[in-house]
Amino acid sequence: MSIQLLLDALEVQQDAAQALADDLRAQIAELHNRLQEAETHLEHLAITRKTVTNLADRIPDRTSSPDLPEHPDYPRIVAVFNEATGPLRARDVCEALDHEPLPKDIERTRAKLKRLVRLDILTEADTGSFIRRR
Repeated sequence: MSIQLLLDALEVQQDAAQALADDLRAQIAELHNRLQEAETHLEHLAITRKTVTNLADRIPDRTSSPDLPEHPDYPRIVAVFNEATGPLRARDVCEALDHEPLPKDIERTRAKLKRLVRLDILTEADTGSFIRRR
């Protein structure tokens, strides 16, 4: 076998290997670009998550009725009425909230119940007897 034939076969293999290497470099460059785009998208998503989380921390929790006054007893009072099967009196609500059934506490609770009636959250079924408005 002549050296020329051997060199020609070697050149064919070298050309094929060079073409494969060039193709792989092009694929690597394309994958590198796609990876950069994906990483940029991930960064944007992380920034968006952080922004939304920060904003959500500033928005007041409105899981209870949006018309409730700010005092912490009001959501608890509404929860008591949501669980009730019938009308409740101020004394019953006091006890459900673990307040002492002293006259001053009962009167404070009655005032809160009357306020909830004015806000159309409760209804006074009978004098001193309240139910949840449906």
